[in-house]
Amino acid sequence: MSEPTELAEPSPPSGEPEGTRPPAGTDPAPRTSIVAPAHNEAESIAKLIEEVGVAVGTLEGLGRAEFIIVDDASTDGTASIVRAHMADRPWLRLVELGRPATGGGNGQSAAFQAGFEAAHGELVASLDADLQNDPADIPRLVEALDRTGADFVQGDRSAARRQGDAWIRRVSSQIGRAFRRAILADTIRDTGCSLRVLRREIAQRLPLEFRGMHRFIPVTARQLGYTVVEMPVAHRARYAGTPKYGAGVLTRAVPGLVDCFAVRWMRSRRRRPGVLGIDAERPGDDR
Repeated sequence: MSEPTELAEPSPPSGEPEGTRPPAGTDPAPRTSIVAPAHNEAESIAKLIEEVGVAVGTLEGLGRAEFIIVDDASTDGTASIVRAHMADRPWLRLVELGRPATGGGNGQSAAFQAGFEAAHGELVASLDADLQNDPADIPRLVEALDRTGADFVQGDRSAARRQGDAWIRRVSSQIGRAFRRAILADTIRDTGCSLRVLRREIAQRLPLEFRGMHRFIPVTARQLGYTVVEMPVAHRARYAGTPKYGAGVLTRAVPGLVDCFAVRWMRSRRRRPGVLGIDAERPGDDR
């Protein structure tokens, strides 16, 4: 496409561990909050912070930025590495999620929800922590949002992935896209791409308390009445480790199909009536 045409409670409940919130009254609020869920990404997290730091510097001309890493119950020291980097990076923050009773992580939807709730910016950008998304694309997405007046710019890795992904993954993506189009009228080419920029009000309205909803963020934004455009972005090989979220074609396919019907059901049940007016309470009214 051409350029712009079972949840665990965050710990503590606010989603912001002590010491991770920027000091009150010292800096203006950031314009852009960058959010990355991370589950056992100790091998790549330092390089991610370094690359996002460059993007943060680039974004300064468009307003301040912050980077929120959501540590999703990692057991490999990911959170400790982030804390070590926070000392001289006031733009870096950490949100930690508790380990669910079933073990493992809470899932990408839960991690995104925690990060979006902790965000201070008027814009929210997101990306994966495995370095397959290029942080250098984030300033380009922000510029595209400003230029087009859209509410949401979704990354599209389609062209880049044709050269790097195995054939079975490409075919499964095409099949999944066909089902989403048929069931949801979803025309987004790469709805599974985590690299995106959206207005904070959208991020706060997404029903990410449901498992798997992160795969339907762009179409949900459209269902809510927001303007979503797409923009080509880079797709790189994983820097280190193995996939932590959504690994396996078959393990994604069947739940993804079921989720399509769930999202269609939610769309049919969503109600947001227009408010014609609100009468102000008058002095002396006994209400």
